[in-house]
Amino acid sequence: MASCAVPQFALLIALLIAMLADLSPALAQPVIRIDGSSTVYPINVAVAEDFRKARRKEDARAAQARVAIGVSGTGGGFRLLCRGEADIAGASRPVRSDEAAECAGAGIEYIELPVAFDALTVVVHPHNGFIRQLSIAELKKIWEPAAEGKALLWSDVNPGWPRLPMRLFGPGPESGTFEYFTETVVGRAKASRRDFTASEDDEVLVQGVARDANALGYFGYAYYAENRQRLRAVPIVNGQGKAVAPSAQVVESGDYNPLARPLFIYVNARSLERPELRGFVAHYLARAARLVSEVGYVPLGEKTYVLARERLQQVRTGSGK
Repeated sequence: MASCAVPQFALLIALLIAMLADLSPALAQPVIRIDGSSTVYPINVAVAEDFRKARRKEDARAAQARVAIGVSGTGGGFRLLCRGEADIAGASRPVRSDEAAECAGAGIEYIELPVAFDALTVVVHPHNGFIRQLSIAELKKIWEPAAEGKALLWSDVNPGWPRLPMRLFGPGPESGTFEYFTETVVGRAKASRRDFTASEDDEVLVQGVARDANALGYFGYAYYAENRQRLRAVPIVNGQGKAVAPSAQVVESGDYNPLARPLFIYVNARSLERPELRGFVAHYLARAARLVSEVGYVPLGEKTYVLARERLQQVRTGSGK
């Protein structure tokens, strides 16, 4: 009788293996891979959570999809997108020509979708009593390459300011925010002094300024809005000579130029062949206006969202189309 037990046991194991093999495709959890801008990150997180809740009953497979969200900066997100390692790249600036060429060389087509406006926000510690507003010229004196090792005290920028050490916090060179800020303020993308605390993690920048009465930093408005009890936003003098504090209203009116900017997601067109990914992006555009406001950014006009949904539906690849 013992001699019969081994074959029967082996047969049972074989049957179990066969059953698991048949079930494995159904059990496999689809993954939606998002990376890129730290500025767009709060929107991505809000959309992912809203998508999970909304689709739990509507579409079992879409609801089961795991959304993996990374933060490697806008430049890092484009590299991952062009390598086929990300389905969606968040970006706080439009794709550059060299990045578009990299994707084209790898056979990766993408769809550019605007999702929000941001008010790039310059912040100081709440106890800072001397910086009441800043002009673009003053920001340039603080951040330009020529300031490195020379503009070390606040009085070096403005003789009316105290002789206190100036400690600066800003995004790293992979950040789209860094590129946008340097191009707008200094006049050339990535032209910046290097003697500052740089991080792709905006929370690090928030903590740095919040703990130092002599600090100044810049990042997306949502991070300021979430930490407004610990930071003070500095009004920026616009082209009309008016000092304007960042808010949704001044972004919409155009009064916060030149530090108002659009935010984007770039979607791998091939990834849209997967139903869970297409469903996620459609959900993103359908709920963007509400979720963007909730995390602290400024929604686009409804007409812009309609055009973005049409671009998605028609899979119109490239940018600016």
